[in-house]
Order: sequence, then C-alpha cells, then structure tokens
Amino acid sequence: MPFAGIDIGSTMTKVVIVDEEKKILAAHIGPTGVEHRHLALKVTEDTLGKVGLGFDHLDFIVATGYGRINVPFADKQITEITCHARGIRSLFPTAKIIIDIGGQDSKGIKLDPDGKVANFVMNDKCAAGTGRFLEVIAETLGINLADMGDISLKANVFVQISNMCTVFAEHEVTSRLAEGAGVAEIVAGLHEAIAGRVVNMTLHLGIEKDVVVTGGGAKNNGLVKAIAGKVGFSVLTPPEPFITGALGAALVGKDFYDRGVRPSTERRREEVKFFS
Repeated sequence: MPFAGIDIGSTMTKVVIVDEEKKILAAHIGPTGVEHRHLALKVTEDTLGKVGLGFDHLDFIVATGYGRINVPFADKQITEITCHARGIRSLFPTAKIIIDIGGQDSKGIKLDPDGKVANFVMNDKCAAGTGRFLEVIAETLGINLADMGDISLKANVFVQISNMCTVFAEHEVTSRLAEGAGVAEIVAGLHEAIAGRVVNMTLHLGIEKDVVVTGGGAKNNGLVKAIAGKVGFSVLTPPEPFITGALGAALVGKDFYDRGVRPSTERRREEVKFFS
C-alpha cells in the first residue's frame, strides 16, 4: 500500500506518493494558492489519479511545510526540517549538510550519522537570499527567472552587490545597469551575494561533505556553482529539488506505519468528504 507526503510551501505545493519499497509512484509540483485546504485535497487526488489510486488506498498521509496545518485529512503534520532531512538522506546516504533555498526562506540543516536532524538554522524573516528575491531582481533586469543560472555562467567577472534587502537591491541593480555593467555580471554578483549569505548562515553548523542544495534555488546552476565556491568543494543536487520535503514526508509516513501506527480511515474519509 502507498504512502503520501504533501508539502505546502509558501509559493509551491508538492505531493509525492511512494510504495512500500520507497519507490516514487507519482509526484506533483504546482503553485500554492490561497485556499490551502481545497488545494491540498485536489492536488493529492490528481496525483493519486496518475496511478489509478484513491484516498482509501493510502496507508498513511503526512503533511509538511508552511501550510501543513491546512491539510486536515493528513494523519500527521511534521515540520519541514524533519521531512527535508528524511528525503535528502534517502537520496544521498552520505549527506551531512542540507542547504535549502525556498521561495520565501532559506535553511541550513545538519544531519547526524543516523540521518537525523542534529541542528538547523533558518532565515524566514525576510526575502533576502530566497527565490522571491531572485524573482524580483529578474523582473528588474527584464529576464526570466529560469534563465538566471545560464546567464550568470557567461560572466567572466561579477559585479559586487552589497544590498541584500530586496528593495535596496533593486535600486542597486538599476544603478549598476546605468553605470554600464552587463546583465550577466550583475546576475553573477547576485548569486555570489546569496551564496555568501546562506553559507555564512550555515557555517556554525560545521560545513563538511557531503553538502546537498535543494529547493527551487537548486535549479539555478549559477547559484549552485557560487555555493560550491563558498564551501570550497562540489555540492550535490537532487534530480528534482522541489520534491525532497514531500518525499521525506511520505517516507516519514511509512516509518510511522512500520512502527505500528495506524490512522483513522473513518476520520480521513470525513475530512475528504467535507472539503470535496
């Protein structure tokens, strides 16, 4: 029987269904809307539908992320720190440090030898060094967010960006353009600044191999390269960096089930019916 992990982030919602062998059967990645509860139900139903399954087929459902409390049909709500650790360690058994760059926050997570969370740090008070920060700057530069990585790799040098506050960074980028700086050099400078911020945040955890970069930031090859330069060695990225939290949530659900925890299917049916 399968297990589901639902990760409702500040900007993206992810669902992963795994089987008893921990193989991913289906996954979903899409924007987070304002109606979290209806959204969670719909995307979970759609993901199950990809493999011809329904809610009654699921042995366990774990919700995580910013909006996990808004998944009432979940059997457990677990923090994203725990779920990212579980998901990453399943993909990279040698992982020691996770740097997660999300839409509106960034995290550093230290794993112990057993893959459990030993310590963590988080920036969730401002958008600096997050996907939203890069999105705003991409709009200022008139380029696509998805192209920023490739654009930055064309630069031979980078423009120093000193402001990490989104509003002041916008102004600084505009000033650098007016001074004649190239777009590639500016984007490379932004990646250097973000990499410096997230690595410095993570330093006191004790950075060591292997470091895994995840979240939307891991899709930006220029940012990943800048992070590797700051830590002093190559870093790893998952095949699909968006779904590691949802994958971890599904695996945590399997862990509960294997320990003999059984959810109330009647309660789940009632919640599903209510929000359908």
